[in-house]
Amino acid sequence: MPQQPDRPPGAAAASAVVTVAVLGGAVLAARAAWRRFRASITRNSLILNETLPVHSKWWRDHAKVRGEILYVAMGDSAAQGIGASRPDHSYVGVLARLIRDTTGRTVRVVNLSVSGATTALAVQDQLPKLAKYRPDVMTVSIGANDIAKWDAEAFEANLRAILDAVPPHALVADLPFFYFPHNERKVAVANEILRRLVDERNLALVRLHRETRLRGFRRIFTHFANDWFHPNDHGYRVWADAFRPAVLATLAERFPAGDDETDAAAGVPADVGGRA
Repeated sequence: MPQQPDRPPGAAAASAVVTVAVLGGAVLAARAAWRRFRASITRNSLILNETLPVHSKWWRDHAKVRGEILYVAMGDSAAQGIGASRPDHSYVGVLARLIRDTTGRTVRVVNLSVSGATTALAVQDQLPKLAKYRPDVMTVSIGANDIAKWDAEAFEANLRAILDAVPPHALVADLPFFYFPHNERKVAVANEILRRLVDERNLALVRLHRETRLRGFRRIFTHFANDWFHPNDHGYRVWADAFRPAVLATLAERFPAGDDETDAAAGVPADVGGRA
């Protein structure tokens, strides 16, 4: 066999330099791509922020529409429908249509939610408003914004105040799936607290975390708005699906088939009308 020529002096070192250069270039490119991605999310978040007053006004206006059934929602930007193509494409809007279609009755929706609300802000702002109403159906989904500045003791105290104030037929969702481990560890603690408090009060628990987790990681690309935080129309339908069995059970109990009687609108402010 012919003898292989010796590698020229310095060939190994040159090859190592090339390899390092290639890897370094890939790292730099990845960092640049990540910066562009973060900048894009920031821009998209700012765009979505412009919809906050639009959604809030839409729900305030629709709270004045009379209905035979009063549905009250407590929550944060998800209940407002931020990220959806329209406010009523939030899970609250989807559930309102479910109530209407199931009962054949008109539905008045009072959406107490506030974008950015934590459990502390819900106690401060939403609970005093809730005292004015006597809901036939009520959903509660609050706590996701507590994860950013997590304080388990404060979360439990605030949640106790909320759950002590809601009616006994309120439907309470646990926190949704957050996808990333550093957040999921906090969510696991929050949901343990929430489920315990719900069970102590014999309230109905909506397994929102399970429903969103079962959709899998790939759904982060198809079920979220372009800020990669709020659900889009597809994502909100998943939230509504989580609430659906409990809402249907509530309707079957409170509005049995063939019962055409409607309750008087007690505790409803005169300036926004009753349920009739």
